[in-house]
Amino acid sequence: MAFASFTSIDEIAKKYGITFRREGFVVPMPGVSAGANYLEELDFTLREVPFQRSESFTCEALIYPTLREVWKSFRAALMLLSHEALAADADLRGEVDYVVCRRSPLGPLISDLPALLVGEAKKDETTAGWNQALGGMIAARKLDGDSDRSFFGLTTNGLTWAFGKLERSTFTIDPKVYSVRDSADLFGALHFVFAACRDQLLTSPSKTSTPA
Repeated sequence: MAFASFTSIDEIAKKYGITFRREGFVVPMPGVSAGANYLEELDFTLREVPFQRSESFTCEALIYPTLREVWKSFRAALMLLSHEALAADADLRGEVDYVVCRRSPLGPLISDLPALLVGEAKKDETTAGWNQALGGMIAARKLDGDSDRSFFGLTTNGLTWAFGKLERSTFTIDPKVYSVRDSADLFGALHFVFAACRDQLLTSPSKTSTPA
């Protein structure tokens, strides 16, 4: 089933036996800040750019630049991919707006285990973003052999950012919503999640390997 076909978290939960709960799990890293160039561009975007005119514009103007700024600190271990297709089986497949995965030993152009799945929310409606992200998280877990590790999700409309986590059959949404206007708080949360992805992936067997 394509991720975009899901109409609610209820539908996903019932189809795949997922338990849903709300509980804080994100612990923003202190002392994390964005670069001066990013902050200057963010200020310009928020004041001058009509990014809310389309979903594509929001991705280009706000979501990708923010994820890219955080990913720079983790690029030795992680990759950031845009509009990546995932296919776990005939019934669970689709495209996720952004995927953070492990950097493959075969090089930066080869993807490896997914860890963070990002779905774009529709303006002020987060449901569609969670449908896409959670569908991607379930697909990623299946691709990793129903692994016991945590898979992280994120839904954002560019201005507000919310975090989720899938552990086996339990999906947890952190009730706190972060704002891009409070960049220190948001970047602390994003660094926490990126670091958790990195630390877990470093201990997981690679899905790709270098030739003998």
